[in-house]
Amino acid sequence: MKVLAQQEGAGWKMYQADCAEAINGIPDNSIHYSITSIPFASLYTYSPSERDLGNSHNYEQFFDHFAFVIKEWFRVTMPGRNCSIHCMNLPTTKEHHGYIGIQDFRGDVIRAFQKEGWIYHSEVVIYKSPVTAMQRTKALGLLHKQLKKDSCMSRQGVPDYLVTFRKPGDNPERVTHTNDSYPVSKWQHVADPIWEIEDGKGEVDKQIVDEGNAFFDYWMDINPSETLQRTSAREDADERHIAPLQLQVIRRGLELWTNPGDLVFSPFAGIGSEGYEAVKNGRRFIGIELKDSYYQQACKNLARAEFESKKPEQIDLFKFEKVD
Repeated sequence: MKVLAQQEGAGWKMYQADCAEAINGIPDNSIHYSITSIPFASLYTYSPSERDLGNSHNYEQFFDHFAFVIKEWFRVTMPGRNCSIHCMNLPTTKEHHGYIGIQDFRGDVIRAFQKEGWIYHSEVVIYKSPVTAMQRTKALGLLHKQLKKDSCMSRQGVPDYLVTFRKPGDNPERVTHTNDSYPVSKWQHVADPIWEIEDGKGEVDKQIVDEGNAFFDYWMDINPSETLQRTSAREDADERHIAPLQLQVIRRGLELWTNPGDLVFSPFAGIGSEGYEAVKNGRRFIGIELKDSYYQQACKNLARAEFESKKPEQIDLFKFEKVD
């Protein structure tokens, strides 16, 4: 399969293709950082294409196919640099699994990356409201009536995770920060919002939470609505992206693990959320997306990020594209 389409702008390129094949064209050790929301095995069906990882026949087949991508991902990543994967553990059902429970998808992703040579570097738990999940999924374990019937079948909500891996080796282009970009108060803030509340000191200043949050092992303040799904200009008939990655999550990864001008990569680019934030924050981006409607929207979002990142004096108000 060849590249079906491609577009580019100042600081970004998007390819419509099967990432397992298109990634072969990326040079060795050229990617500074990757951040992406991978397909959650077969939980969501994104397209009817048999090349879509979300269309795997079963859980095992998904990881067999995903292994090809992980191996090439390792090759193209610069030594000492990072790859962040957004994922969640997967609820099981009686219909498909024979029991109601949780599948350790996060753990299986970690083991799959380790098998291909990656170092399991870091992870953060991203809070999601169990009430919202209950309203959306009607999961048995989250229903209040189940708590009254038999609470042994009740459970906590399922959070998201941002799991980060590192390619072994010395980083030839170190990511450095200053006391201004990452002051000690931001890196090791003494105020933990949970402890503060338990100590009876009341509501914690949101600025404290925001400034120290990047290094907590849990992120409680991620706004689930701050996604390109909300900010993209879309017609009523446009297809919705099922699971767009929150923009706050992307920004924190970029701030911590990249330098301005670094090349950021997403092989599952979707509607271009990772590239949108990368370009707006002075990084470069290369993305791959198989589905045509997502690819087209990603190109629009990246072009918008390019426009929004320009200084006022760089914008030519009298430049129009030719209309056929």
